[in-house]
Amino acid sequence: MRNTKGQVSSRFAALATTLLVAAAIAAPMAAQAQAKKKDKYLIYLSLSYSGNSWQSEAANVVKALAKTPPYDKMVELREVISGTEVAAQISAYESMIDAGADGVVSFPISPVALNRTVKRGCDKGVLFFMYDATVTEPCAYNVSYITSGFGENSAQALVNALGGKGKIFLSRGVPGNSVDKRHTDGAMSVFKKYPGISVVSEYYSFWDDRSTQTETAKALAAHPDVDGIWAQAGENGAIKALQAAGKKLVPLTGENSNGFRLALANKEFQAAGLKGVSAGSPPAQAGFAFKILMEGLLGKRKLDIHNIEYPLPWVPADQVKVCTGEKLENGCNVFPDGKVPESFVTEVFNPVLLPELSLASALKGEPTAGATIQALPADSVKQGANEPGINCQKCSPPVDLYKLTKIKAAVQP
Repeated sequence: MRNTKGQVSSRFAALATTLLVAAAIAAPMAAQAQAKKKDKYLIYLSLSYSGNSWQSEAANVVKALAKTPPYDKMVELREVISGTEVAAQISAYESMIDAGADGVVSFPISPVALNRTVKRGCDKGVLFFMYDATVTEPCAYNVSYITSGFGENSAQALVNALGGKGKIFLSRGVPGNSVDKRHTDGAMSVFKKYPGISVVSEYYSFWDDRSTQTETAKALAAHPDVDGIWAQAGENGAIKALQAAGKKLVPLTGENSNGFRLALANKEFQAAGLKGVSAGSPPAQAGFAFKILMEGLLGKRKLDIHNIEYPLPWVPADQVKVCTGEKLENGCNVFPDGKVPESFVTEVFNPVLLPELSLASALKGEPTAGATIQALPADSVKQGANEPGINCQKCSPPVDLYKLTKIKAAVQP
């Protein structure tokens, strides 16, 4: 068998191509490995939408953890708030990449529009950790409860409370955001099964109590005979809107504000018609994402799961328990009236994942006196479901995507 000059050249060309591809793949990995050897890490906290209690608490816990030993000597944390315009967050990401960021902990405004910039950052060795909201770029890490079923489980709780029929409002979050989309898709998968359920008003409340009160009041003016409300964050504003309009309280499912949990357990409110469950988004996801990122940078954890599921909190009215201290401990899940603002999101704490935090951490971004960073449990990082357009691109969702996990249907369609 003979090797011609052309064949030899072709083989060298093929080998060169293979080496170039391998180098391209290895470059980001090498950059990340090199970053682990640093004495100081540049981490950006990137918010898009801000201005409500949830976002403030999420940012505060990251700040508190970055100030907690030994991270206080290892982390330079810079906060950037870009607002709700996609272009502004893209520009912010670009600046972070160019500044030599080691990692970005972010609440992304869009699941798709940021992908190209995120990929450019990954190629330069930047670790992108998204919390709560997600992106579909495969190199990013999504740390979110978004796949744990808030929409469908809370919708079924409302249907059960209404006996399978009634006029309802949908109080949504921020338009175009992956969290709002996934919640609403899950909820509608349940509501559409019940011909007796009629959505008479749907509005965006931007996960804020005051906005929810304002938008719910508008809906009540047009539909004073509403029977129930399915709400995302800001749910306590819906109760205030009903009260301000002089209406009876109705079954209402919402998220984790302190005021809402106290309302669910209020006997007078129950007698006036309030039923429901407190579930939804924990600000603790931001702190969890930050700790995973740091363990990855320090070589203490292999970062091999990109869609990481945070468990769904679920507190029916009969399980509300008031705390006596400044942490969620001994099974308590709400603070007494006056201890924190009504809009305070109780699920900012997680005794297992974030034992370093206290009220000072959540409210002011301050470290807890005497606390040090504790390693995450080895099994704390769980694989979340793939959801096309939410946390992945070319992927298939599970066949039981909207399976109920927290509640059973008490009434048949």
